[in-house]
Amino acid sequence: QVRLVQSGGDLVQAGGSLRLSCVASGSTGSFNGMAWYRQGPGKERELVAGISRDDDTTYTESVKGRFTISWDNAKNTVYLNMNSLKSEDTAVYYCSAGDYYGGVYYPGAGYWGQGTQVTVSS
Repeated sequence: QVRLVQSGGDLVQAGGSLRLSCVASGSTGSFNGMAWYRQGPGKERELVAGISRDDDTTYTESVKGRFTISWDNAKNTVYLNMNSLKSEDTAVYYCSAGDYYGGVYYPGAGYWGQGTQVTVSS
């Protein structure tokens, strides 16, 4: 089993920055990728960014150039640095541990963090 614990959500003004963190524990050797998803009001959950253990990354188009995903393997922690935030980034953000192959992230066994609210005021 894998446990994911998130932190870092907040209320921020448009144009501001936030960093989300997700610490993995348990069977951390059972996955080779991690990712951040988000679910906005009335929307489906979408992949924001994914990363492999060797730092290959993928981003949804709307966050390219603004968000950066990184993974500290020694700390079993994945981060999402979010800059130039927009009101449309408002959502509950979830971290995920799964599989990453050929530039694509797969949620796999379905390990999810508890979710953290990011609210961007315009």
